Amino acid sequence: MSLDVSPKLLAQAEAGDIREEDFVDTVRTSLPYAYDLIASLAAGLHDGTAEFTDNQTPPPSERERGQLLRALASDAIRGSLERHFGVTLAFQNCHRVAAFRPEARGGERHGRFTSTRAQVLNQSAELRDC
Repeated sequence: MSLDVSPKLLAQAEAGDIREEDFVDTVRTSLPYAYDLIASLAAGLHDGTAEFTDNQTPPPSERERGQLLRALASDAIRGSLERHFGVTLAFQNCHRVAAFRPEARGGERHGRFTSTRAQVLNQSAELRDC
Protein backbone atom coordinates (compact mmCIF):
# COMPACT_ATOMS: atom_id res chain seq x y z
CA MET A 1 0.00 0.00 0.00
CA SER A 2 1.48 3.34 -0.95
CA LEU A 3 -0.62 5.67 1.21
CA ASP A 4 -1.57 5.53 4.88
CA VAL A 5 -5.18 6.65 4.53
CA SER A 6 -6.89 7.70 7.73
CA PRO A 7 -10.30 6.22 8.56
CA LYS A 8 -11.75 9.75 8.30
CA LEU A 9 -10.41 10.27 4.76
CA LEU A 10 -11.54 6.82 3.72
CA ALA A 11 -15.05 7.54 5.01
CA GLN A 12 -15.10 10.84 3.12
CA ALA A 13 -14.03 9.08 -0.08
CA GLU A 14 -16.70 6.43 0.39
CA ALA A 15 -19.32 9.17 0.86
CA GLY A 16 -18.21 11.24 -2.14
CA ASP A 17 -15.46 13.63 -3.10
CA ILE A 18 -12.60 14.56 -0.80
CA ARG A 19 -10.73 17.83 -0.51
CA GLU A 20 -7.49 17.80 -2.46
CA GLU A 21 -5.75 19.44 0.51
CA ASP A 22 -6.62 16.39 2.63
CA PHE A 23 -5.30 14.07 -0.07
CA VAL A 24 -2.03 16.05 -0.37
CA ASP A 25 -1.64 15.92 3.40
CA THR A 26 -2.00 12.13 3.24
CA VAL A 27 0.69 12.04 0.55
CA ARG A 28 2.93 14.27 2.69
CA THR A 29 2.70 11.99 5.69
CA SER A 30 2.77 8.70 3.74
CA LEU A 31 5.54 9.52 1.27
CA PRO A 32 7.65 12.13 3.10
CA TYR A 33 10.81 11.72 1.02
CA ALA A 34 8.95 12.19 -2.27
CA TYR A 35 6.88 15.08 -0.91
CA ASP A 36 9.92 16.90 0.53
CA LEU A 37 11.98 16.40 -2.63
CA ILE A 38 9.22 17.80 -4.84
CA ALA A 39 8.64 20.65 -2.38
CA SER A 40 12.32 21.61 -2.53
CA LEU A 41 12.38 21.45 -6.33
CA ALA A 42 9.26 23.62 -6.51
CA ALA A 43 10.70 26.15 -4.06
CA GLY A 44 13.92 26.35 -6.04
CA LEU A 45 11.99 26.85 -9.25
CA HIS A 46 9.75 29.57 -7.82
CA ASP A 47 12.69 31.36 -6.14
CA GLY A 48 14.78 31.58 -9.29
CA THR A 49 14.68 32.21 -12.99
CA ALA A 50 15.80 28.78 -14.22
CA GLU A 51 13.63 26.96 -16.74
CA PHE A 52 13.49 23.97 -14.41
CA THR A 53 15.01 22.44 -11.30
CA ASP A 54 15.95 18.81 -11.02
CA ASN A 55 17.32 16.22 -8.66
CA GLN A 56 20.22 14.04 -9.77
CA THR A 57 21.10 12.62 -6.35
CA PRO A 58 19.96 9.05 -5.76
CA PRO A 59 17.70 8.48 -2.75
CA PRO A 60 19.49 7.31 0.40
CA SER A 61 17.78 3.90 0.35
CA GLU A 62 15.34 1.73 -1.57
CA ARG A 63 12.60 2.86 0.82
CA GLU A 64 12.92 6.46 -0.34
CA ARG A 65 13.30 5.37 -3.98
CA GLY A 66 10.03 3.45 -3.61
CA GLN A 67 8.28 6.54 -2.27
CA LEU A 68 9.40 8.56 -5.26
CA LEU A 69 8.35 5.87 -7.72
CA ARG A 70 4.92 5.52 -6.07
CA ALA A 71 4.33 9.28 -6.04
CA LEU A 72 5.25 9.78 -9.68
CA ALA A 73 3.63 6.60 -11.03
CA SER A 74 0.19 7.52 -9.71
CA ASP A 75 -1.73 9.99 -11.86
CA ALA A 76 -3.75 11.12 -8.82
CA ILE A 77 -0.73 11.68 -6.58
CA ARG A 78 1.40 13.29 -9.27
CA GLY A 79 -1.42 15.56 -10.43
CA SER A 80 -2.25 16.64 -6.89
CA LEU A 81 1.39 17.45 -6.16
CA GLU A 82 1.68 19.43 -9.40
CA ARG A 83 -1.39 21.49 -8.54
CA HIS A 84 -0.35 21.90 -4.90
CA PHE A 85 3.14 23.17 -5.75
CA GLY A 86 2.23 24.94 -9.00
CA VAL A 87 4.64 22.95 -11.17
CA THR A 88 4.75 20.42 -13.96
CA LEU A 89 6.77 17.34 -13.02
CA ALA A 90 8.92 15.26 -15.33
CA PHE A 91 10.64 12.01 -14.40
CA GLN A 92 13.57 9.97 -15.70
CA ASN A 93 15.08 6.76 -14.37
CA CYS A 94 14.69 5.94 -10.70
CA HIS A 95 15.23 9.33 -9.15
CA ARG A 96 15.74 12.17 -11.62
CA VAL A 97 12.64 14.24 -11.13
CA ALA A 98 12.36 17.78 -12.47
CA ALA A 99 9.99 20.63 -11.75
CA PHE A 100 9.02 22.92 -14.63
CA ARG A 101 6.80 25.96 -14.66
CA PRO A 102 3.30 24.84 -15.73
CA GLU A 103 3.41 26.89 -18.92
CA ALA A 104 6.57 25.03 -19.97
CA ARG A 105 4.65 21.75 -20.45
CA GLY A 106 5.01 20.74 -24.08
CA GLY A 107 7.58 23.46 -24.72
CA GLU A 108 11.03 23.00 -26.19
CA ARG A 109 12.99 22.44 -22.95
CA HIS A 110 10.30 20.25 -21.35
CA GLY A 111 10.11 18.26 -24.58
CA ARG A 112 13.87 17.73 -24.60
CA PHE A 113 13.82 16.54 -20.98
CA THR A 114 10.97 14.09 -21.57
CA SER A 115 12.12 12.84 -24.98
CA THR A 116 13.09 9.27 -25.71
CA ARG A 117 16.56 10.56 -26.63
CA ALA A 118 16.98 12.16 -23.19
CA GLN A 119 15.82 8.95 -21.54
CA VAL A 120 18.41 6.91 -23.44
CA LEU A 121 21.19 9.42 -22.74
CA ASN A 122 20.34 9.41 -19.03
CA GLN A 123 20.97 5.66 -18.64
CA SER A 124 23.84 4.11 -16.76
CA ALA A 125 24.71 0.61 -15.59
CA GLU A 126 23.99 1.40 -11.91
CA LEU A 127 20.43 2.51 -12.76
CA ARG A 128 19.38 -0.56 -14.73
CA ASP A 129 17.99 -2.45 -11.71
CA CYS A 130 16.61 0.42 -9.72
